[in-house]
Amino acid sequence: MTSIYNRTIKMFGSNPEPGFESPEQQAAVWGRQWGCDNDVGQIRLCLMHRPGEEMNIVDPAMRIDEIGSYGDREQGWYFQSDVIPDWDEFRDQHDQLVQLLRREGVEVVFLDSVEADGIKSVYTRDSAIAIKGGALVTRLARSIRRGEEAHVSKTLANLGMPILRTLHATALMEGGSFAWLNSRNAVIARSICVNDEGCDQIEQVLNAQGVELLRIDMTGYDIHIDGALTMIDVNLAIVDPDLLPYSFLRKLGELGIDTVEIDERDDPWIVNCLAVAPGRVIMPRGMSSATEARLQRLNVEVIELDYDKLQLNGGGIHCSTCPLIRDSVD
Repeated sequence: MTSIYNRTIKMFGSNPEPGFESPEQQAAVWGRQWGCDNDVGQIRLCLMHRPGEEMNIVDPAMRIDEIGSYGDREQGWYFQSDVIPDWDEFRDQHDQLVQLLRREGVEVVFLDSVEADGIKSVYTRDSAIAIKGGALVTRLARSIRRGEEAHVSKTLANLGMPILRTLHATALMEGGSFAWLNSRNAVIARSICVNDEGCDQIEQVLNAQGVELLRIDMTGYDIHIDGALTMIDVNLAIVDPDLLPYSFLRKLGELGIDTVEIDERDDPWIVNCLAVAPGRVIMPRGMSSATEARLQRLNVEVIELDYDKLQLNGGGIHCSTCPLIRDSVD
């Protein structure tokens, strides 16, 4: 019996190759090639959440003068702005983004569920990161967002997407603080929402895939890098240089990445844009003529969209989208 067992194991034994992320293994085991290794390739599948009844928790009677906005310390929710939008207009702007993405050839899927008070769940960028072969589920820093991780995990599982890591222990990380620079380099920005343990756990997975993770620090109380940098084409980023360390700006140059710097005439929200394909970008209105001219010279096509109502809740177009599959651009 032992001899038969040994011969069987030898013939049908373990085989580490091809690797988990290889196209043949992805197709055979997981049904399709999952994940992203860049931030500009054609988006094939994108996770979103249409804001629903959870927004009704925002009560105009619950004003907190010291923050100049609204919230409930006991329940743990807060609104980002002094103005509470009309929720029909709020949802309509989100619907317009969904429709635009679909016209651009993107398959849009939605969270299966959200927390009853999950007013930040519309910003699906933060609860998961798509990498080669699957997703990383983050651990959100603020109490208002804790619990989103469970809902995105269920949704990804129902889609059949591999979850390569769920951040745990005391790690903190939100996806708006992560960006692919190219298929071999990514950046993570530490802030009040991202700690070193969160960086370490993400780095472990990326290093196993041959990806170098750069660490930088946000300035002051800025929380996410996607308010300071977004890749808009292969080797091209739009940046707010005042929010990024000089050493990182220099590193971008070393990597061969050119930058378009916004100026004082621009609405800073334009940085929080989304490349749906190389050099084709969805951007909120607010771009100056000078920035528009620079982008045109670089052959970047911009599709403008009204998104000011969503911005009142603290997030923009980039925040509201979590690409799960992008084409490679290598």
